[in-house]
Amino acid sequence: MGRTTVTRDVLSGSTNGRRIKVAATATPGTTIHTATAATGALDFVTLYAQNAHTADLLLTIEWGGTTSPDDLIQQTIVARSGDTLIVAGLPLRGGLVIKAFCASANLVTISGFIERGVEE
Repeated sequence: MGRTTVTRDVLSGSTNGRRIKVAATATPGTTIHTATAATGALDFVTLYAQNAHTADLLLTIEWGGTTSPDDLIQQTIVARSGDTLIVAGLPLRGGLVIKAFCASANLVTISGFIERGVEE
């Protein structure tokens, strides 16, 4: 058995770790992260959402695809509530893409990180 190295990094859809503004209001959503396609590697993804609007908004995460209900994670993000945990370390690989869309454009932002495990 080989050794596994784990590194933490920003979401690939982020600029230098900054929050990602969800501009899309329907599928396909705004790109949040593209998972590793490397053999023997796996991304564990953690996502938080924040709603700057005065009303609650429904956020849809497209987890590597757009099939309902298989690939969709939906959660209502409460108005002005600060960061809400949406995804807690779920695995993804194979170059699959995480996207997001929301009922209203540019009011919800997403932050988070990945922990990439690579077998050596």
